[in-house]
This record gives sequence, C-alpha cells and structure tokens, in this order.
Amino acid sequence: MDNQDILHVAMQQSAIDLQCREEDFSMDGNVIVYSAVHEKARKYLKLPFVCNMVSYGSNIVASILPEYYDIVDSYLARYDVAHCFETPNMHVLNEAFLPKGFKVCFMAEYFLPDVNALHALECPYETRVLEHQDFQDLYSEQWSNALCEDRKELDVLGIGAYDDGKLIGLAACSADCDAMWQIGADVLPAYRRKGIASALTSRLALAIMERDKVPFYCCAWCNIKSARNAVRSGFRPAWAEMTVKSIAEVDEMNGKA
Repeated sequence: MDNQDILHVAMQQSAIDLQCREEDFSMDGNVIVYSAVHEKARKYLKLPFVCNMVSYGSNIVASILPEYYDIVDSYLARYDVAHCFETPNMHVLNEAFLPKGFKVCFMAEYFLPDVNALHALECPYETRVLEHQDFQDLYSEQWSNALCEDRKELDVLGIGAYDDGKLIGLAACSADCDAMWQIGADVLPAYRRKGIASALTSRLALAIMERDKVPFYCCAWCNIKSARNAVRSGFRPAWAEMTVKSIAEVDEMNGKA
C-alpha cells in the first residue's frame, strides 16, 4: 500500500461509520448526513450518533440524528472549518446542545502511517511478538493504553519490550474494524524517554501492514507525549473528530454521581 491507498481505506471506513460517501470528505463545503447503525462500523462506536463531526482537512462531515439538523447546520455555517473543533467556538455548539440533554465530549486527532517515514526503529531491549492468547494476564492499569479490558476479544497483536524477562513496554492493536487496526502503547515509568514506545509502535505498524491491514493511532489533541510518539514512529495527522454525548455519559466520565 502507498499513502494514497492508506488514506482511501481510512476514508472508506469513516464513510461507513458516518453513513456518508467517501468523496464527501473532499468536498468544498460541509456535509450533513443522518447517523445509523452499521455492522461494519468501528466496533467501539455507539451508534447512532447524536452528532459526530469528522474532518480530513477540506471540510467537515457531520453525522447526526435528524432532530438536531438545525443546530449543526447553523454551527457549521457560522465558523471556518479550522475553528469548529476548538474553543471558543466549540462552546457555541455545546450551549446549543445543553437544553437537549447533551454536551460536546470527545475531541481527538487520528494518525495514519506515512510509508516514506515508517521503518522499524531500534529498541534498546529485547522485543517479542505477542498474539491474543499472550495478553490474558496483562489487563491492568499499566497496560491500559495498549490493551482494552472491555473489548479483550479485539486485541489481536502486539510487540513487547523486555528487560531480563520483565515486560517493560507494550504496543498492541485492536481489530476495531475489518480493514483497520488501532495501536496503543505503554511503557513503565522507569523506562520512558528511551525510544521504546516509538520502537514498538513502528514495528507493530509494520507487522499490521504485513497482514494487509491499515494501522491507525489516536490521541487527544493535548496529549503531546502521545502525538510525538506517533510522529516519531512514522505516523502523520490524517483526520480529527468531535463527538457529542449525553450529559449523563459525560458526567459519568468526569466521576460525577
């Protein structure tokens, strides 16, 4: 696969997730479509969306419930694409949804591999390829970025770093949809800033591509450490998403009773 092939796969998947056309992400103007459940959507998505906005840079595609069309249409018409996903403008969307029982929740940046930059980086420690059956005793807080206990069945492949037989770093991926596997990485605190995360991430990305899947990487915009790891590992920013959730869900995430 070259970079254009990889982008094509990602846009195809986003089109499934949002219930739009792949070409909608390259339009001059914004696009609003109605959300629906789809069996091939990323498995962690809770569909239908109240409102989920995706931008690959050219425009914004918003997948919504029909009753919120006026709110979203007005918001997208009011602000430039580059500013719709940030404060202070985002507060306008949030305030419009509050009376309906919703808040802006997730805002994230997604990365795809650049085949011209991706290569296996050196790791100062022994590395091993891990598969699904090797993860069973690793579902703990220290590996919670690499593995997801709530969706253990999706964790399919990983690369571990070992110091004298002790696991000290792990990059693993979940088979979130048919064509794309998502990478997460963790390194024990005493071993950080040694290039372990990027070595494991780059090697896992290559292993995923050898299996004819597209690796992708996600982090919050403010997670500079994670974004730097993505770039060092050979990934580049590809798309951004902003999602509206119920007030109850947001409050639960914030630890409110």
